[in-house]
Amino acid sequence: MSPRAKVGAKILVAALLLGVLGDALLRQGPWGVNVFLWMLAALAVVAVLAPERPGALRRSAWLIIPALVFSAGFVWRASPVIALLNLLGLGVTASLALLSAQGGRLLESSLAEYGLGALLAGVNAAFGALPLAITDVPWKEAFARRGTGRALAVGRGVLLAIPPLVVFGALFASADAVFEGLVKDVFRFDFATLVSHGLLIAFFAWTTAGWLRGAALGEERKFVIEHASSKPILSMGIIEIGTVLGLVDLLFLTFVIVQVRYLFGGAANLQATAGLTYAEYARSGFFQLVAVAALAIPLLLAAHWLLRKENPADERMYRALAALFVLLLFVILASAVKRMFLYQSEYGLTELRVYTTAFMAWLAVVLAWFVATVLRGRRKRFAVGALVAGYALIVALEILNPDALIARTNLARAREGRRFDARYVASLSADAVPELVAALPELSEKDRCVVAERLLQGRSRNKLEDWRTWNDAREEADKAIDSVLPVLRGTACSGSSGT
Repeated sequence: MSPRAKVGAKILVAALLLGVLGDALLRQGPWGVNVFLWMLAALAVVAVLAPERPGALRRSAWLIIPALVFSAGFVWRASPVIALLNLLGLGVTASLALLSAQGGRLLESSLAEYGLGALLAGVNAAFGALPLAITDVPWKEAFARRGTGRALAVGRGVLLAIPPLVVFGALFASADAVFEGLVKDVFRFDFATLVSHGLLIAFFAWTTAGWLRGAALGEERKFVIEHASSKPILSMGIIEIGTVLGLVDLLFLTFVIVQVRYLFGGAANLQATAGLTYAEYARSGFFQLVAVAALAIPLLLAAHWLLRKENPADERMYRALAALFVLLLFVILASAVKRMFLYQSEYGLTELRVYTTAFMAWLAVVLAWFVATVLRGRRKRFAVGALVAGYALIVALEILNPDALIARTNLARAREGRRFDARYVASLSADAVPELVAALPELSEKDRCVVAERLLQGRSRNKLEDWRTWNDAREEADKAIDSVLPVLRGTACSGSSGT
């Protein structure tokens, strides 16, 4: 058997094992420790296959850290949004690992190559198992071996024995009630459950087999690099690019001049010029400004990519216009942050407001990194910096614990007699439960009964979970609820017992 065929056989066996393990662990939700355990098994498989591509593991060994951190995040936090971010982090890490395995240098790759890695990972996961099963493994050679031939002969014998076993078994069952009961006990199963297990095993085995084949045997990146042009299909001179950036700078400058009056003029100036209260002002444009900042970075990168860099003076002009663009963007981000703080002071915190603010913080870091790399002629370093900033953002959010922060902030508003949405705060994940339990005696009677009822409902759901979904946040939430369980049962609006 050729070396390639041996690798293919190893991948098939490993994928089948990961498929069975995925069904055993990941079919139960909400996800918790099961994700971390499955990821440990997947990393062990990658370590076994790594010698098949010398150098690949060395280039991407640092990706083991985010893989472990993001999978451990399912054990630490209970927030669905945090879980989604962890899943996104794992997906990005998997695509980068495949890109690196096929020869990509992550520290010097462009955003386009990062995108290629995501595309290759998706295509391999979806279709990579086909060439693995059809061409990579020499089935005829494997079946020609003596031991395999005997195993196939036994399999054929079992298949041939099924008809007489069924006929004689049915006759014996009709002749004896005890034997009939024994047969029913042995072959009793839920067909729908059996099908669901089979489909889940097939899904995990298929996708992991495809990804592992792409990492260990795939050459798609090399093919794309060889057939793709390094130059943009369309290129422009500084006149076109400068006109675009100059006009956009002028628009941004006009907006910033208007915003400066609001940022530093106070509520009276805002009321006099726009007829708005601070709360209305904050609500009217925060998300639009975030969208502007998010769209601006791709515009700057596209302009730099399209610019013909034959004349150093053209690059200097681009850098000057882009630097002004970035400066104006920072003012716009400051305006958006100011609006968020005004919004928060009036209405409190929500998940959308917290995560959007976090996204703005990431944008600010990426803008600063753009200045340090692209505007200094080091564009190749931009992508990895943006990636690391994204990784850091997810970890920072896990440490911050957004749901607990939202509960703590809004509960403080309730203590001050300000607007408090008890139903919303009580609907947050288990991450917020300790804060809610601690503040329960200080809430109004109406809010206290709403929070108590939601806490009891959440406790009842947690009690139905098994060990695969174990999560530290849910464990701590249950402990906090159990410590005041009699109080909650006597306070809940519906009189729920929590059983």
